[in-house]
Amino acid sequence: MGQHRLDYEQLCADALRGVVRRALQIIADKGLPGGHHFLITLKTDYPGVEMPDYLRQRYPDTISVMLQYEFWNLEVEDDRFAVSLSFSDVRERLSVPFAAVTGFVDPFAKFQLKFEAREDGAAQVTKRDKPTVLKPAEPKADAKPDSKDPAKSGEVVTLDAFRKK
Repeated sequence: MGQHRLDYEQLCADALRGVVRRALQIIADKGLPGGHHFLITLKTDYPGVEMPDYLRQRYPDTISVMLQYEFWNLEVEDDRFAVSLSFSDVRERLSVPFAAVTGFVDPFAKFQLKFEAREDGAAQVTKRDKPTVLKPAEPKADAKPDSKDPAKSGEVVTLDAFRKK
């Protein structure tokens, strides 16, 4: 018997990128349900990413795009998706291999997937990242809500009071 081993990190990354693919396929077929919207971060320098040159110059490493109100012609394939988005009131078409996606967030559902960025920035499409699933922390059963604590009340806290002037 050889030293063949299963690469579970690659299997998990493939499965989680499949979640991204399936979510995009659902909105391509049926539209965005309720308040759902997607923030997708991708490596612009990844092989196979197609986008206008001026956008690649502006975002040479990564770009985050929002699929909420202004997106058109979303097409989803097994290994990539393509969508038209508005950049400064100009519609542009992006085509993105799923392997180039480094983050996927649905703020409405409080769901987030993050894939570790590759160090070389130009890894082969067959190479997959180690995925991390991030979900909001559940409150502890014995925790009591404290309305005086702004971090627990959902208010935005600024750090200006702690900065040196």
